[in-house]
Amino acid sequence: MQIKVMTNILDQNDQIANEINKRLSEKGIFVVNLLGSPGCGKTSLLEKTIVGLKAELSMAVIEGDLFTAKDAERIERHGVPVVQINTSGGCHLDANMVSSVLNGLDLDHLDLIVIENVGNLVCPAEFNIGEDVKVTVLSITEGEDKPLKYPTIFKLASVIILNKVDLLPYTNFDMQSAITDITNINPDTVLVQASCQTEAGLSEWYTWLKEQVRMKKIRGI
Repeated sequence: MQIKVMTNILDQNDQIANEINKRLSEKGIFVVNLLGSPGCGKTSLLEKTIVGLKAELSMAVIEGDLFTAKDAERIERHGVPVVQINTSGGCHLDANMVSSVLNGLDLDHLDLIVIENVGNLVCPAEFNIGEDVKVTVLSITEGEDKPLKYPTIFKLASVIILNKVDLLPYTNFDMQSAITDITNINPDTVLVQASCQTEAGLSEWYTWLKEQVRMKKIRGI
C-alpha cells in the first residue's frame, strides 16, 4: 500500500511538472533545479551567477526553504525577481508548489528561472518540479563520501559543482576519489570545481548555463 501511495504521489507530481515545463518551454525559459545540502553554498553560487550574468540574461529565482525568507532577501538585493516558498517542515519542493507561484513572475520577459530547492541530499532528487536540468552542489567540507551515500541526486544532475575548493588545503577531502565516484555514478555530467570566494571555475559554469539558455531559445522558436 505504501509503495502504491508513493507511486500515485509521484505520478500526480509528474503531471503538474510536465505542465510547468510545457508552459515555460513555450516562453523559451530555461529552468534549473538547484540542489544540495544545507551549507553547501547554493545561495552563494546563485548570487555569483546573478552578478555574473544578469547583464546578459533576464533571470528570476524561486527560493525554497522550510522557514524564513533569509535566502530570498539575499537574492532580492541583487535586483532580480524572487519568490519565496516555505514548506513549513517539508523536505523538498514539489511541482504543485512551483506551479502556485509562477503567476508572480513576468514570464514574458525571462530567459532563465533558477529554483533553489530545500537543502537536502535525498527528497528533492525524487521530485520533478518542471525543470530542464538538475544541478547538484557538493561542498568539499561535506566529505568525498557523499556521492556514494546519496547517489540519486548525483546520478540525475546535468551539472555537479564541487564547491569551496579554496578550502581544499584545510580539509582531508580526497578530490580524485570524489571525481572517480561521481563519474562512475554519472559519466555524462559536467563536473565543475568552483569557489565562490575566489571565483575559480565560475566562468565554466556561466558558459555552460548561457549555452543552455541559448539552445532553449532556439528550440522554442
